Amino acid sequence: MTTNVLILCTHNSARSVLSEGMLNHWAAKLGKDIKAFSAGSAPSGRINPHALTALANAGIDIGGFRSKSWDEFTGPDAPTMHIVITVCDSAAAEQCPYWPGGPIQVHWGYPDPSNAPQDQKAQAFELTRQAIGYRMLQLALLPLDTLDTAELQQALVDISED
Repeated sequence: MTTNVLILCTHNSARSVLSEGMLNHWAAKLGKDIKAFSAGSAPSGRINPHALTALANAGIDIGGFRSKSWDEFTGPDAPTMHIVITVCDSAAAEQCPYWPGGPIQVHWGYPDPSNAPQDQKAQAFELTRQAIGYRMLQLALLPLDTLDTAELQQALVDISED
């Protein structure tokens, strides 16, 4: 059974996109049945070009990314999410919609690399991609088929504290 993971950030233009790309990358590389999605509460409608560059420089295909609303994942035709991760503090503080299936929810906050000075943006995005990639690798390495809900919740919290 595929483990669907939804990663949320307010604008779905940087951190959530980096997360989606890195988790799908690790899942494919490790042969794990995990599918990552990203969305935002107030999507910007565009992906930050620095996020795409950071992903491309890591060897990740950037062809399918788009900024989208979390509303796409609340309807009857949406994939059932097993895990929902917020990656920005403002999204974590918002009232999330009802997620069908009652997924485990966790917050893994990262500073917004978009706020870096212009001459440091590329480096800020790369460092954020690396930090996100490390946590996504830890998630991908979990024995998702054998953990019960409480164990998975605790494992995800533990990852956030590393």
